[in-house]
Amino acid sequence: MLIIAILLIPLIMTVVAASVPWRPWVGWATAASSGAFLALGVALSVATMSAPQWALHHSFRADSLSAFMVIVIGAVSLLATSFTSRTMRQEMESGATTARYARHYAVLMQVFITCMLSAVLTANLGVLWVSIEATTIATTFLVSHRRTDAAFEASWKYVILCSIGIALAFLGTVLIYYAQLHASGPVHSSSLDWTSVMSVAHHLDPNVTRLAFALLVVGYGTKVGLVPMHSWLPDAHSQAPAPVSALMSGVLLSVAFYGLLRFRAIAVAALGPVFPRALLLVVGLVSLLLATVMLIAQRDLKRMLAYSSIEHMGLLAIGAAVGSPLAIAAVLLHILGHGITKAVLFLSSGEIYHLEGSTEIDKISGLLARRPTLAGIFGFGVLSLVALPPFSLFVSELTMARAEVDAGLWWVVAISLGCLSVIFAAVTRHTRQMLMGAASVGSSSSPLSVSVALPLISALVACVALGVLAWPLQSLLTHAAQGVLP
Repeated sequence: MLIIAILLIPLIMTVVAASVPWRPWVGWATAASSGAFLALGVALSVATMSAPQWALHHSFRADSLSAFMVIVIGAVSLLATSFTSRTMRQEMESGATTARYARHYAVLMQVFITCMLSAVLTANLGVLWVSIEATTIATTFLVSHRRTDAAFEASWKYVILCSIGIALAFLGTVLIYYAQLHASGPVHSSSLDWTSVMSVAHHLDPNVTRLAFALLVVGYGTKVGLVPMHSWLPDAHSQAPAPVSALMSGVLLSVAFYGLLRFRAIAVAALGPVFPRALLLVVGLVSLLLATVMLIAQRDLKRMLAYSSIEHMGLLAIGAAVGSPLAIAAVLLHILGHGITKAVLFLSSGEIYHLEGSTEIDKISGLLARRPTLAGIFGFGVLSLVALPPFSLFVSELTMARAEVDAGLWWVVAISLGCLSVIFAAVTRHTRQMLMGAASVGSSSSPLSVSVALPLISALVACVALGVLAWPLQSLLTHAAQGVLP
């Protein structure tokens, strides 16, 4: 019943949003629905730790990893949807949208959230692919919501690159299916069921599986934002409304990475750890290096946050390459910390854009003097993003580094620390310019409303709590990590 309820809540909200003209209460109702399935996700996580799996026929099944991902989606969705009414009101006042397109926005956001929940709760690898492909369709229209030339260009680039990537992921899934049929005999309706594939993973043809996993890393890696199919991410994030960027960076990338974790377990069981580790290390390190270079010269606030997402996805790929229980648990904690932090930063950048009229770093200065609450939220969000203690990203990155050293990958730790040092310097320099620079002549100042400040401050406090309280999710993270170990 928990799985049914989690999936039904955003579906019902989709119908409601599509059935009535846009009103501010619709936005608040979407936030309430996100809070509801977040609470159910917590209940599901408790249930999955006492029982190995909760199943609904052969289509949907939840283990601790699925339940953890529901919590991540719920937490970030609650933050993003709590800004829906405010964002639509601002855009209608500025003439950037109309009540008709505000309704489309609300519907597509709920479709987007439903597809992500379906991806992490499905037991079938084919349905996983369909769900992630469906997120591409929904988010394409969300990226172009403002209907400017730049937004349309970004949405076309996004849909083309992600469609190519997801086609490669489809081919990889088909090859896994082919290898399974030759390993397990006759076709069954549950042939692409996760547990069915894992039960014969040790007997899969190594050559077919090796090709399949390479295609899956490139395919799902496109949605994750990993090199070489990463270039859609800065354009899409810079043009999408702030709540959409928060959801895309905070959870869409992680949901696609969830798919990679599932397939990595199959590849390790079929091939051993060497090939999957090498492939993930290459794409992870190259993504980290690219993000480092691009962040140095970045001049746009939202593009800076987008390249930071590539950096963190590269760190996740490196952690998954290690593949030990400690490393996977740290990867999952990093997913949660990054999702909440990036949601705070994109939502606060939306406020900065509304108040300053630009996201160009050179055109924003003196925020701390003029808008101290907003500047403080953004500044502490940046400190969390660059993994300073006591925020949770510090704990997760330190734990991943420890796992990498334990695995003999000290040289990977050295490269990563070098890149992270440069990124720290670049991001803090850009942030200092916006916060501490001289205010422009005639610039206005205004207080930040409680309805905006409270959820963002609460999210930052949650990031601190995750870093200080010695892994409050330790039991769930341990169970979830076991779910993707061969």
